[in-house]
Amino acid sequence: MLLHTRNVASMSALSMRRNVKPGTSPPALAASGGRLTSPRVADNHSSMPAAKEGVPLQKNGTATNQDTTTSHVNGDTLKGENGLINGIAAIGDSQEHARPIDEAADEQEVVVIQETGFTVKIHAPGVEPFDLQVSSQEMVQEIHQVLMDREDTCHRTCFSLQLDGNVLDNFAELKSITGLCEGAVIKVVEEPYTVREARIHVRHVRDLLKSLDPSDAYNGVDCSSLVFLHVITEGDITDGSLLDTRRRKRRSDSIDCTPPEYILPGSKELPLLPLQPQAQDNRLPQSLKVMTLSGWNPPPGSRKMKGDLLYLYVVTMEDRHVSITAATRGFYVNQSTTETFNPKPAIPSFLSHSLVELLGQISPIFKKNFSALQRKRTLRHPFERVPTPFQVYSWIAPQTEHTIDCVRAEDAYTSRLGYEEHIPGQTRDWNEEIQTTRELPKKNLPERLVRERAIFKVQSDFVAAATRGAMAVVDGNVMAINPGEDSKMQMFIWNNIFFSLGFDVKDHYKEFGGDSAAYAATALDLAGVRAYSALDTEGLYTLGTAVIDYRGYRVTAQSIIPGILEREQEHSVVYGSIDFGKTVVSHPKYLELLEKTAVPLKILRHKVLNENAEAVELCSAVECKGIVGNDGRYYILDLLRTFPPDVNFLPVAMSAPGAKPPGKEVTKAEVHRSLPVEPEMLEFARNHRHSLCCLRQELLEAFVDHRYLRFMEHAALQLVEREAYALEQGGSSVETQRLLVEAGAHELQPDVGLSGQLLAAVAEAQGDEKSKDVIRKACSAIGSVSESSFDIRFNLDVFSPGVRFPEESEPEVQTQRQLIHDVASFLLSRQIPGLVHDCLEHSSLPMDGATLTEALHQRGINLRYLGILARLLERPHFVSRVQQGHFLPRMVVSEIILRSAKHIFKAYLQGVEMSGLSVAVSHYLNCLFSSFPNPVAHLPVDELTARRRRNRRRNRNLASNDNTVWASLTPSDLWKQICSESLEYFGYTLHCDGVEQAVEKHGLQKVSLLREFCLKSGVQLLLREFNMDSRQRPAFIEEDILNIFPIVKHVHPKATDAFHFFQSGQVKVKQGFLKEGYELISEALNLFNNVYGAMHPEICTCLRLLARLNYILGDHVEALGNQQKALLMSERVLGYNHPNTIMEYTHLALYCFANGQISVALKLLYRARYLMLTVCGENHPETAALDSNIGLVLHGVTEYDLSLRFLEKALENNVRYHGLKSLKVALSHHLLGRVYSSKAEFRSALQHEKETYTIYKNQFGESHENTRESSEFLRKLTQQAVALQRTMNDLYSNGMGSNASLTQLQIAPPTLTSILEQMNMINGILFIPLSPSDLEKLRAEMQRRQSLQDALFQSTSITLCSSTNPSPSSPMSILSKPHGTATSTTDAHTTTTTTKASATAFQEDAS
Repeated sequence: MLLHTRNVASMSALSMRRNVKPGTSPPALAASGGRLTSPRVADNHSSMPAAKEGVPLQKNGTATNQDTTTSHVNGDTLKGENGLINGIAAIGDSQEHARPIDEAADEQEVVVIQETGFTVKIHAPGVEPFDLQVSSQEMVQEIHQVLMDREDTCHRTCFSLQLDGNVLDNFAELKSITGLCEGAVIKVVEEPYTVREARIHVRHVRDLLKSLDPSDAYNGVDCSSLVFLHVITEGDITDGSLLDTRRRKRRSDSIDCTPPEYILPGSKELPLLPLQPQAQDNRLPQSLKVMTLSGWNPPPGSRKMKGDLLYLYVVTMEDRHVSITAATRGFYVNQSTTETFNPKPAIPSFLSHSLVELLGQISPIFKKNFSALQRKRTLRHPFERVPTPFQVYSWIAPQTEHTIDCVRAEDAYTSRLGYEEHIPGQTRDWNEEIQTTRELPKKNLPERLVRERAIFKVQSDFVAAATRGAMAVVDGNVMAINPGEDSKMQMFIWNNIFFSLGFDVKDHYKEFGGDSAAYAATALDLAGVRAYSALDTEGLYTLGTAVIDYRGYRVTAQSIIPGILEREQEHSVVYGSIDFGKTVVSHPKYLELLEKTAVPLKILRHKVLNENAEAVELCSAVECKGIVGNDGRYYILDLLRTFPPDVNFLPVAMSAPGAKPPGKEVTKAEVHRSLPVEPEMLEFARNHRHSLCCLRQELLEAFVDHRYLRFMEHAALQLVEREAYALEQGGSSVETQRLLVEAGAHELQPDVGLSGQLLAAVAEAQGDEKSKDVIRKACSAIGSVSESSFDIRFNLDVFSPGVRFPEESEPEVQTQRQLIHDVASFLLSRQIPGLVHDCLEHSSLPMDGATLTEALHQRGINLRYLGILARLLERPHFVSRVQQGHFLPRMVVSEIILRSAKHIFKAYLQGVEMSGLSVAVSHYLNCLFSSFPNPVAHLPVDELTARRRRNRRRNRNLASNDNTVWASLTPSDLWKQICSESLEYFGYTLHCDGVEQAVEKHGLQKVSLLREFCLKSGVQLLLREFNMDSRQRPAFIEEDILNIFPIVKHVHPKATDAFHFFQSGQVKVKQGFLKEGYELISEALNLFNNVYGAMHPEICTCLRLLARLNYILGDHVEALGNQQKALLMSERVLGYNHPNTIMEYTHLALYCFANGQISVALKLLYRARYLMLTVCGENHPETAALDSNIGLVLHGVTEYDLSLRFLEKALENNVRYHGLKSLKVALSHHLLGRVYSSKAEFRSALQHEKETYTIYKNQFGESHENTRESSEFLRKLTQQAVALQRTMNDLYSNGMGSNASLTQLQIAPPTLTSILEQMNMINGILFIPLSPSDLEKLRAEMQRRQSLQDALFQSTSITLCSSTNPSPSSPMSILSKPHGTATSTTDAHTTTTTTKASATAFQEDAS
């Protein structure tokens, strides 16, 4: 264990495969100027800017109260408090990531590590010596990975690297090796095989043979996932030769511009086959027919003594059947057959250290095809080949051929328990690994990177193992540790992971909702683990936790506390309660540790009464248990009440602020009087199916921010009264008088300038006793637990039914109950209407259920409020603003229907045994989506007769008590259940008798519904066309159900230092310092790569922003490369039809057009529109921008009729979502006018341009530049129309034979430069000319705002709310220098405005 503990950090990073092309730099862990270069996939596409040399990273000595470090990938937003010291990100510890530190540790070490790069020569057997560029910070193991990926050395695995005859330690850094310098010669020396090394070699050869086979990605194994960009673009778009060829194809005569019929606006057909396009040359060269382990394994003792390790059976493409021996010296063909064992070498004998070389000797076809396969593999972008950190599943897949695969078979039957590459020969102690990595040092940046990389790798491995184990448990392949119990009460241990089911065991949750409460408790506990893990408190430990939903069952996987299985629970718990508050114990060490988490989690330390009526102090909910393991660590578990309860969904008797003791009746009138909500909101307070509903952490943050503004308002208004008297006496400063009078005259708004100045004024006034009294009254008014400062915390137990409090704390308890009611009211009155407002104002544009869920969670809104949101959208106030067909009501109702159907599907699957799964799932889908009125489930007769025998093994399969009730389900029954579930769970009444009525009434789309349901439930369908509208036959059959995948929830470790770099870079970009922001974001990318490896959504976000900055700074080629990586990564880690991927396609199309690749740009835009149609349909604000892009490109290649179809659809959507007088509508009219003028249809062109002119004139007046430009365009159109009319008159008067007049009217096609300018405008990149005086004014404005923010943070220790900090998505146009930029975000991606004297553009959101 000591050896493992020592090397776990190093091994964690090395287990990720690295893919490096010949002649490029291998993965590096190196530092330069305070930065670490990434162990990224280095390839010919990579080009990372270097930061300034010798710039040290500094410790941020100022701790803040809040540091929310939540990542929102889809929104380009990394929310948190940034620290900038002289333009360099301050990497320090905030209380959000609090850990106990003393004064010595508080001043962290300043580390500056200089990178040393040099070239070494590699001598490998059988190939010419070659040079390899390395870094001094790399480890030897990373050179191993490079050699195992090169085309000419990829077939070698068992070798050592030697320098001057000395074997290099795999885990040694190159800088520590004596004699390793520029030009040093490293020899690759073949080493003897062991059984483990032989198995690894066979596995590696299999991986090379299947490197281009997408079967693993379709089947969702080995962290493989699908990518289709190379099929869409027909190759690498950054390839130099292809780039030049494509640039020459600029006009329609060399470009096929015809879009597929199904993506044209208004098309009714939406096929599914294009979801996964196949390349024309997708046939891969087959090298072998069969390679598997021989039936003669293991070798007998006599052969082991001669070096035999294992035997392989191979069938070559020439149909030659051979048996191969893996011996310590290598591989050779023996004389065994399927019937006779003869291990002697075949004649002629050939011994090879590489299995590939041996196969090349016995099969010429293998030699030829293997070389071709590896050539194709190395031509693929590395991002297409590296594994993802977590498995991504596809909801639809083609039928793949099932071939013999020895490695797959071995994995299935051994679960890799005996052949882990990390710890050979033993199962992994997950708890020890998880806790050991958290105990790694973190004093400086290199140490933190090693620690975070180890944490992330162990977490991803744990999630993969937990997922495999949970599936095995549900499938009945793991023996329970309590086999005598009912199947729902059984518990399991597999691979040192504890598994339990989401059912109420022994009526533990009987009073809280039974099985429904037990099911919800697992997700709540995971939320608590996430919160405490994010704090990273030293000395306080949480368990590795994952929640897996599979086949209708919820399984919780947890690491095992040492010694927990050796004693009873009541003897193990030293803190908290095991019976929901009836017996309570406390522990001083736990109080000390939990007190450190109380401030960031906003938990109030309080006292409760135990069974002896004695006061016991707690710093958490009573359900939180503390257990000291045999390893001496202090563990906390059962964190389901980490956050306050949601009183909007609690039983009436529990939720009343003046809740009476159990047994006393509470009248409805008393409850209504006590509820702090508006009368029209009282209908929202209702009972839920369980009483464990809790508020989200994001809601608490928003509420505290809101209360802080109220605190400022109260203090300011009281100071106004004081200063009014002082003003009469002449004793107040003029500036303070101005601030306080301004605050008193107007309700305080979340404005950074006023808030900062008021805060300074309040802080300045705290010196005398009267001012302290002002602060004391303000604290009392907003419910602060402190009388002298702003401090909002929550008592988590005030609504727990079994918890009693001391009599002296009753007033405090009542105050806390009211405070929690205030939070619940805040959610209803502020957060939900705020979300609707954001969607109506298009600052939040969810496309599907996942992005809608994310938008809700960002505002702290739980999904159980979907019904409330739907009802709110039906109120007259919003109906008047929500136009017919608006995407938000449609999306909310769709989510309610699908989640209700998922709830029913979960219980439906539990009544189905394994043999009937495909029939049952297809029958459910027919009842849910098919228009066929009477679908019938046909269960095979032989399976019906075999059921009785299977029922004898009740304890081995969770679904063994199967019956055929599910087969009697009808569409009408199912939709009645959906309506009932919608009303019961969401409080929303659906008036739908079937899918047809739902589609027609709410404007839904069956394909989108099918995709969403499969993603939520884990169903994988066969890729084919489903006729769900047919009334003659059901849409789905048994063969359409390919698989059921698990839905996994787990903790996502964060790269905190990279996070701060990224935030700082965003701030710099918003302030106009583009190059400085670019360097900081590049550093963030390097650090993210160090922690996460090559693939992660946050790396995708960095690449997207870097591409946008490259484009703005004029480096279009580099922008293309970075955006290609972002798109590849988005397809791999989020999914090929994820909304984020759709936007990545749009961005890449823009950069392709800017690089002259017009044909590729069109293909990318067509792909984006098709994916958009499958996800949300064409009635969406994002579709308008997409259609405008397509219309512009088609206009540029003179495909005017096609261009008009897309631009007219864009106009229709812009009118629907922005109104007739919107500037977006004006731009759409202008684009249509340009196309019509190119067609010489000047009447239509004039009509559209007049609309543009009218809008501009009404919005800006006649003197505005845009109005003048529109007027000038109208004048030219009028002239051309007059000229055309004259021409036509001449033709009629002089006869058709005269061509002289025709030559006078020449309409030139639009230039690609003008098209690109319009595309920039559509995509939010605006070039605005600014004079030097304008720049000086903007610099002054920027400095003023920065000084106000500095005053805000320095004047007091109170943390300002996030709304006073300009978030990464808030509009702010500040410029710093002539080549700088300002940023304003109009959608989920960054919209940028940049200054350039030669270009002028305009967009509504920048006005």
